Amino acid sequence: MMFVDIDNKNCSFEKNQKLVENIRRLKKERNAIILTHNYQRPEIQDIGDHCGDSLGLCRIAASSNADVICFCGVRFMAESAAILNPGKKVILPAPEAGCSLADDLSIETLRTLKSKYPNAAVVCYVNSSAGVKAESDICCTSANAVQVVNSLKDYEEVLFVPDHNLGHYVSLHTDKKVYLAEVYCNAHHDLEKADAVRLKKLHPNAKFIAHPECKPEVLELADFVSSTSGMSKYVGDSGAREFIVGTEIGMVYRLQKDFPEYLFYPVSDKMICNDMKLITLERLAYSLETLTPVVEVPEKIRLKAKQALDRMMKIK
Repeated sequence: MMFVDIDNKNCSFEKNQKLVENIRRLKKERNAIILTHNYQRPEIQDIGDHCGDSLGLCRIAASSNADVICFCGVRFMAESAAILNPGKKVILPAPEAGCSLADDLSIETLRTLKSKYPNAAVVCYVNSSAGVKAESDICCTSANAVQVVNSLKDYEEVLFVPDHNLGHYVSLHTDKKVYLAEVYCNAHHDLEKADAVRLKKLHPNAKFIAHPECKPEVLELADFVSSTSGMSKYVGDSGAREFIVGTEIGMVYRLQKDFPEYLFYPVSDKMICNDMKLITLERLAYSLETLTPVVEVPEKIRLKAKQALDRMMKIK
């Protein structure tokens, strides 16, 4: 006979409910806003004031009237919020939450690439450190990368960093010469073509939507390639009812929540960003209680990085 520990389940539910109530109370007391990325744990997505992709959250951070910005994401996102909001306190409940892209491209490597391609404008994906942003001409997200590159009317060459796969995707949608760095997102780059082929065979009526950080051979199989915000719009507009989701697995929860009548299948259970899962309700509550850990960017770097972010924010 299977024994179900009902009391333990009730205890966990009650504990989470108390944490949620505490977070909501603290948020009000601190005049804080909670921004959550689409890849966060389900319970963190649910508690956020806004849940979205990097571009959407950047815009909200820049326009918020809150005194405290609590960023439920990874370090580069909180840094971007701090860069855009010097008068506000920005906290990141998991300060160790990094990003393979941001961590794998150093300022020294970027400077070497800049000297190699002196006539190229430097387009920096927001998945990068504040120092790398400060060395760049303009930032972009996966949602607007093509528009950003094509907006650079005075340049025929572009150095796109750090994500190689996103940069390659952009190169297919511009007449500019695009130079790339050999840096990849671990969660997306690990997805193999065979994984996508297998899921398409299992679900022949499903549309395959993929993030441009995936390998080119994977994107060739996709019905639609876009950022997570673009995926949400496509699901609502496509007329299909089944979708294979080719991005970090947290996006499946977001889509299922927004479109409960549709079916969503993660393309692979390997597509998990462990850094995105570090924030828990306990850590979020503690962060709001103590207003720590604070994310700060040195002023000299902040001012240069802000120029690159501001240029991006002007592009619709």
